[in-house]
Amino acid sequence: VQLQASGGGLAQAGGSLRLSCVASRPIYSVTGMGWYRQAPGEQRELVATITSGGYTQYADSVKGRFTVSSVNAKYTVYLQMKSLKPEDTAVYYCWFGTMSQSYWGQGTLVTVSS
Repeated sequence: VQLQASGGGLAQAGGSLRLSCVASRPIYSVTGMGWYRQAPGEQRELVATITSGGYTQYADSVKGRFTVSSVNAKYTVYLQMKSLKPEDTAVYYCWFGTMSQSYWGQGTLVTVSS
């Protein structure tokens, strides 16, 4: 299974971007999907996740600005990012999880200029 992420790019502070991630084929028994990010010199961190039942979790730094959503039947997860800040600059990785396995996308770069 491959996860294809798209939607990254350059944005100005205060702007918006929408990331998308779709699985190349169905992943059965998905328990959650979401996004992580890794800034230069930093560890990968959770941004937002959503369970198959629709429960969402956000990093404190993005609450109120980012929204994670999914279309379970299409094995797709989105991240709507608003009010972007320079500190949001990172490579964003999508993630799909089952009880026994994690799948990761290749990463899409988001750069926010001040």
